[in-house]
Amino acid sequence: MTLQAKLDAFKADFEAGKPPYNVPPTVIETMHRATAELIASGAADRALRAGDMAPSFQLADASGQIHASADLLAKGPLVISFYRGVWCPYCNMELQALQDALPSFDALGASLVAVSPQTAANSRKSVTKNALGFPILVDPHNDVAAAFGLRFALPDYLVDLYKALKNDLPAFNGDPSWTLPMPARFVIGQDETILYAEVNPDYTRRPEAADMLPAIRRAALLSA
Repeated sequence: MTLQAKLDAFKADFEAGKPPYNVPPTVIETMHRATAELIASGAADRALRAGDMAPSFQLADASGQIHASADLLAKGPLVISFYRGVWCPYCNMELQALQDALPSFDALGASLVAVSPQTAANSRKSVTKNALGFPILVDPHNDVAAAFGLRFALPDYLVDLYKALKNDLPAFNGDPSWTLPMPARFVIGQDETILYAEVNPDYTRRPEAADMLPAIRRAALLSA
């Protein structure tokens, strides 16, 4: 089953109000409204895309070790997944799909990192929950996400809904701003050029990990 098929199956059950979530229709309507408004805003079109230069960064992983993009690119191509947090089931399914693809990335000499605004403690939960063999980097205040054009502020009505659902983003992220990154994947060549970019204002839509392989192969050839 493809990643998107798994996401679609989960979404169907979630929106049907099935256990364990038991979500009422009014919640689904509010989430649909927020997604539709983010799509209509054109925010995804303003994010970095293939051909742009990738911003450099230095971020700590869940254990406090610093990972610099320059050091990662010195080894080969870099694959980055920006995701919302361990509280997001769609994000966890994507992380699992990336873990399944990790041997293919390794074989091409590419490094894989995930980036989230959540605290280090929650990143550790992500690593454990999804049995990951790649690091999750902590992006305080979504600053690196913003550099890639991914950060957005939740509308007030969605903040109210999250509060009602006990989805306390300021606590998850250690940041009072109520911002998130749009889920996104990038493949970056060793010259810091973005070779692949996929940004999803609809968080229930994610590309397959294999979709990045042609760009990674191209990057590997360019650096050979």
